[in-house]
Order: sequence, then C-alpha cells, then structure tokens
Amino acid sequence: MSLIVQKYGGTSVGSPDRIDRVADRIAATRGDGHDVVVVVSAMGKTTDDLIALAETVHSDPPKREMDMLLTAGERISMALCAMAVEKRGVEAVSFTGSQAGILTDAAHGSAKIIEITGTRVKEALAEGRVVIVGGMQGVDPARKEVTTMGRGGSDATAVALAAALGADACEIYTDVDGVYTADPRIVSDARKVDEISFEEMLEMTASGSGVLMSRAVEFGRRFNIPIHVRSSFSDTTGTWVKEDSMEQAVISGIAHDRSEAKVTIRSVPDRPGVAAAVFDPLAAAGINLDMIVQNISRDGTTDISFTAPISSIGEAEAISRSTARELGAEGVTVDRGVGKVSVVGAGMKSHPGVAAKVFSTLAEVDINIEMISTSTIRVSCVVDAARVDDAVKALHDAFELGDVPDQGEDQ
Repeated sequence: MSLIVQKYGGTSVGSPDRIDRVADRIAATRGDGHDVVVVVSAMGKTTDDLIALAETVHSDPPKREMDMLLTAGERISMALCAMAVEKRGVEAVSFTGSQAGILTDAAHGSAKIIEITGTRVKEALAEGRVVIVGGMQGVDPARKEVTTMGRGGSDATAVALAAALGADACEIYTDVDGVYTADPRIVSDARKVDEISFEEMLEMTASGSGVLMSRAVEFGRRFNIPIHVRSSFSDTTGTWVKEDSMEQAVISGIAHDRSEAKVTIRSVPDRPGVAAAVFDPLAAAGINLDMIVQNISRDGTTDISFTAPISSIGEAEAISRSTARELGAEGVTVDRGVGKVSVVGAGMKSHPGVAAKVFSTLAEVDINIEMISTSTIRVSCVVDAARVDDAVKALHDAFELGDVPDQGEDQ
C-alpha cells in the first residue's frame, strides 16, 4: 500500500460541516487503498483567538505558556477529525506532536524539527488505522517541554512526517487551488501553475508567497517528497512542487511582501569590521534580515540599510541605535512604508535581460526602486508600500504571465 500524507489548514477544518467534508476525503483516500496520515491545523481563527485571549491576562505572556495554550487548538481539530473519520467506518486515532514523536529544538514559538521517531504512528498504520496528527507542535526531548513551530508550522509537520515515514507524496489542502503566477486578489488574470520546482517555490515563499511555509519546501527538496498544493473544496488538480518542473518557464511568478520595514544607519565609519559590528548584535538577538545594502563611501563614511520583519523592527531599531552610538554614526532611520516585489523563475539562469526588464517596467509606471537583491533565479525590489499592487500588475503584464484567452479551434 502506498502512503499519502495530507495536511488540512485552518479554513479547511473551520466548522463541523467542513470537518465532515475533510473526513469524506480522508475516507475516500483510505478506500482507494492508501495508508493515510493527516496533519491538521487549528479550526479557523482559533489560534488568533487564543493569542488575543492570552493578551487579555498578560501583555507579554511567557513563551512556554503560549506554546501550552496554542497547542490546544490543534488538539481540538485533530480529535474532531478522528471522530468524523470513525463515523464513516474507518478506524482513526489522533496524536499530539509529542505522541507522534516529533522532536524539536527548545525555541518556544519558533521551534525547528530535529527528528521524527514516529513509533506510534507506524504502529497505528500497521493496525490499519488512519493517523491524525496535530500540526505546528512537537516536544523538546532534552526538557520534555511542548513546543510550537510558528505560523505555517503545520506545513512543515506534514512534509517532515512524509519524509520520515517514506510517503509517496504530501498533499497540502488549503483554501486556494494551487500556486498562481501572482496573487489573484491583485492580478485578475493570474494563472495557476501546474508544476513548479522546489528551488523556485523556496524563492517564492521567501519573497512573500504565503501558499507554503519555506521550511516545508526545504524538507520536500531535501528528501525529494513531491508536494501537491490543492483546494480542500474541490477535486481539481492543484500545483505539484517537485524536483524537476516540466514547465521551466523563464518567469514562474511574481511574489510580493508587505511584512518588512527598512532600517538605515547613516554615515557609518567606512573601515574594516564595521559591518560585523552592525550585524552581529542583530544576529545574537535572533532577528532575521532580508536585504542588505551598503552605499558608496564618501568622506570616509557610508550608509548601511537592511530590511527585517515588521514584527522585529522595534528591537532591530533599538539595537541599531545602540550600535550607531558606539560606532559614532550619524543616526538611524526606520521606514515602515515599504514593500518587496520579486520576479522568480528558473529559466532566467539562461535568459539574459530579466533584471533590465524588471527595472525598465517599474520605471515606465513611475515606481522608484529603493533596494535591489538578486539570486540566480530571483530579482527583488523594495518599493513604496503604496505602489506594491501597481508593481505586481505591471511586472505580471510585462512578462506575459496571465491566462491566455480561449481562441477556440483553428479555422
């Protein structure tokens, strides 16, 4: 029997009716002769509600207790899903992350999976049961503490389980029917991509595409687990994320991100060791940086700019101001009104001129570029947040990524 891992997001299990629909799909997959492991998120907005509840009793709740609280959401949905599957005559059992043997590091709220033993999962599968696991959670084996993996952690749980159990594929069920060439809420003719490579999907997730968590894609690439992103509300084929994409288009998609802010340290002394002095304290504080730009030196000083998540920008600003004083820099400015637009495609490795086309397209619609970052398959630009939608539309049109109207049969 082949093994299929399925993950259902919060929208997919957001109500009893939707849980019934999920149970029908699980039972049908089992009826087709597959072993099935299911990973579920908390129902609907349960996680947001629990966070808000915690903040009513403590303005800065301890991270350990937050993990204890937030895992309750997945425990509810996994138990209800198991009940619904049992109702359909299919034996099922639910496990928390720790019961499933998901071992993580000690970082509460942002834990990373270090190993999956899966002993009880394998035993249940051998007994012919469907296994339903609470997503986003595990246990730190050194301290026996419950941990959570942060937003999107259920994706990582599902793909990591698929790798540990030797699954044939991992199906990610969500409220969209695949990966699109751009956000359909911005670009009306955005096209669903049938296949995309792990490399391209990693760049898309890092650039703001919220369809998959980047760690889930990393697990898929590392262990070569095909990931099928599809809708839980239809039976249509979604987007396959796999090692080799058949399409290999020059550009696969346009991603955008409004969750970052820009910090600039002005007039930093331009001498060896200064960059390390700026970024070492930020790294020690666990702040993830995205783009970094150092300007040309003038009169022995230079400006250093970087982007970081808005959620960390207060701490990043405080650290940068302290560093600026120590270095004798002129000061620090923070711009929260920026956004990032990225053009991603494996085909650009062998097609020159992509970056030039990005820059000229933005210039034609009078969008100023504040920062630029590139990789072999990505070009990213930081622009005014108010112009992000305009930038996405212009680039999508320029690279002709939209749906081609049906012209009917040739005459």
